[in-house]
Amino acid sequence: MNRSTPAGETSPETKWDLIYRPKQINKLVAGAIVIVIVIHLTFGLLLSYSYTGVNIGWGDKLALITIGFVISGALLLFTRSRLRVGPEGVGVQNLMSERFYEWEAVRGMGYPEKAQWARLLFDSDEHIPVMAVQARDGADAVAAMRRFRELQAKYRPDDARAV
Repeated sequence: MNRSTPAGETSPETKWDLIYRPKQINKLVAGAIVIVIVIHLTFGLLLSYSYTGVNIGWGDKLALITIGFVISGALLLFTRSRLRVGPEGVGVQNLMSERFYEWEAVRGMGYPEKAQWARLLFDSDEHIPVMAVQARDGADAVAAMRRFRELQAKYRPDDARAV
C-alpha cells in the first residue's frame, strides 16, 4: 500500500471539511520581506564608491537589488503551508509540496511540548511536520487541532482516540 501520494493524485471531486492556513506567519514574512527589500534597495542605490579602489557599477547595484528580491521570494515559501482534511484523508502542504495521506495510514495529530508546529502521526512512531498548525497562532491552532480530531473521529471511527 502506498501511504502517500502527490497532491495532484487526489480525486478532483474531493471535498475538504477543514482547510487551515497559519495566520501569524504571514505578518512575520511580510515584515521580513519589507526589511530585506529596503536594505537591498538602500545599499544597491547608495553604494557607489569604495576606498579600496574597486569600482562599483550599475551592474553590481542591480545584482544587489536582485538578490534582495530573490531572498524575498524565498521567504514567501513560508506562507504556503496548509492543512486540508476530508473524507478521503489528510493533505499536508509544507514549504515545497503537498502530500496526501489516506485515513488508514493516519493515526492522529500531536503537538509536542516546546515544538513550533504540530505533527501528523503514523504507525511505528513515524511523523511528519504540519507547518500550518503553528504555536504562534495560539487559539486558532488549538481550534484547528480540535476540528482535526473531530474529523478523525468521524472518518476513522475505529481509531477515534485523541493523540
